[in-house]
Amino acid sequence: MSKVFEMNHPLIQHKLSLIRDKDTGAKEFRELVKEVSMLLAYEVTRDLPLEEVEIETPICMAKTKMLAGRKLGIIPILRAGLGMVDGFLNLLPAAKVGHVGLYRDPETLEPVEYYCKLPTDINERDLIVVDPMLATGGSASAAIQFLKDRGATSIKFVCLIGCPEGVSAVQKAHPDVDIYIAAIDEKLNDHAYIVPGLGDAGDRLFGTK
Repeated sequence: MSKVFEMNHPLIQHKLSLIRDKDTGAKEFRELVKEVSMLLAYEVTRDLPLEEVEIETPICMAKTKMLAGRKLGIIPILRAGLGMVDGFLNLLPAAKVGHVGLYRDPETLEPVEYYCKLPTDINERDLIVVDPMLATGGSASAAIQFLKDRGATSIKFVCLIGCPEGVSAVQKAHPDVDIYIAAIDEKLNDHAYIVPGLGDAGDRLFGTK
């Protein structure tokens, strides 16, 4: 079974409260999502492998450490996942970015793919799938499956807010994919919105209704 890492860092929790506030406007909302994403990126990359290298400082030669191992890829689930990309790229500027576009059928609530553009070498990369919300888990599970179908073998999922139902659904569908999450909320309501949540992340990011 995959592991679930709930990030309780004070800065993450403080900024998440501001993100939840219904009076937070789109500009500030976007800035906060970017900031929290950068903090999450710091936690998600904690186990990246290192290798010893030799460099010359202004004082002398020194043995230090640099990143080793596989290259990284950031995969936002459109459209709300776009709000998290810049925060990750601030810390991981060499990562490539792919996109998976999904929408939820209003009748069945099942995810439908409408766009998928990925780096050609995703089988050689550690992929980080990002989406602000983990509600039913359908979109996250489908996006992860799309990546696996195209050759991905190393995937992590990162979100701001989730609920027990969504976490359980992703774990059941993808027991090999660890979940990194800033807060696990109480439940889903009858309209498949997280309670208390933050509303529709895409609408709040882009000022739409």
